[in-house]
Amino acid sequence: MTNFTFSSQPPTSTLDWLSSGLTSTFIKNGFNQTNQSDPHTNLVFHFIDEDNPKPYRRKAQATFVVAILESNGAPYDIFKEVYPFLIRSLANHLVYVNHKNDQVNIHFLTPEQGCYSIQHNKGEDDHTFFMKVFQRLQPLSTSRLVINNQFSEDLPAAKWEGDQVTVELSASGKKLDMMDLLPAPFPLDHYLSDRDMRHLNKLYGIGGLSYGNLSARSNEDHFWMSASGIDKSNMNEVGRDILYIKGYNEESNQMEVSIPPNIKPKRASVDAIEHWMIYKEHPDVGAIVHIHAWMDGIKATEINYPCGTLELAETVAQLVRESENPNETIIGLKNHGLTITGPSLENIFERIEGKIQRQIPMN
Repeated sequence: MTNFTFSSQPPTSTLDWLSSGLTSTFIKNGFNQTNQSDPHTNLVFHFIDEDNPKPYRRKAQATFVVAILESNGAPYDIFKEVYPFLIRSLANHLVYVNHKNDQVNIHFLTPEQGCYSIQHNKGEDDHTFFMKVFQRLQPLSTSRLVINNQFSEDLPAAKWEGDQVTVELSASGKKLDMMDLLPAPFPLDHYLSDRDMRHLNKLYGIGGLSYGNLSARSNEDHFWMSASGIDKSNMNEVGRDILYIKGYNEESNQMEVSIPPNIKPKRASVDAIEHWMIYKEHPDVGAIVHIHAWMDGIKATEINYPCGTLELAETVAQLVRESENPNETIIGLKNHGLTITGPSLENIFERIEGKIQRQIPMN
């Protein structure tokens, strides 16, 4: 049974109403409430103070933490002022509660800078409102991360300095930058203490936060991919900026990465599992680009699963499979961005140039 808990008592009457509604709705839908968090806790609701937002230190990577922040009156700017609270709380998701007069607005923020909102007015049915909240959070809180890496110093010596594919990846990263499709990496170290950075690195292997990724096939079974948390406009070193993905070990739930000897590797992009599924199923796909942008007339996922989860990878892979031409398709990731396949990186850029919208629809 999936279980959940609250990290503390709700500090205000509004948050007491919210926690009571969440508790009854999650229990009615098969969750079990526990009194304290342990490594087997699936979901933790964590109240944070706007003046002193302390992080929740989970005991296991699989625990999904939803930080809850409340403010009255004029709302904060979602991305400039609220997004840093998500980072500082070390949460997977942030629920921002803003209420004024008889109206409560609930804004949901994701690490990918996705945002969507639900409104509740005094006198409206609580059950309907909390079911909407449950339907938003339940799929995310029960999704499974595939972000751990198994590094092996077995990259063939001929590839230690890269090859023609890594040259093309590096050039494509620069092109994304020229197209203004590489948001500036979020300065994690500006918001987190050294201790929190160490905790984040120990739990998830995260040392930085940047957006978007790209990969290109090396051969039938392997592909090169941009590493996590790097500047994609400046990818040069194999094993640090560009990684050689060998496969996915289902038993250990790790992406297998081949690196040169005597190098401290960066973690593979969290979307490596998604790219691996697509390459494995479609041998004529030669490259994949993921950007935080949008295009008209595309099929899109219905649930904004977190990056790096098996559920997001399977959902995108299914939409690629169902598309008219899986080898040249564009899939929307709800409240998030695009995954684009092509026989080559050059083909992908030719198809998207002039059609990209920077603003992602949020709903």
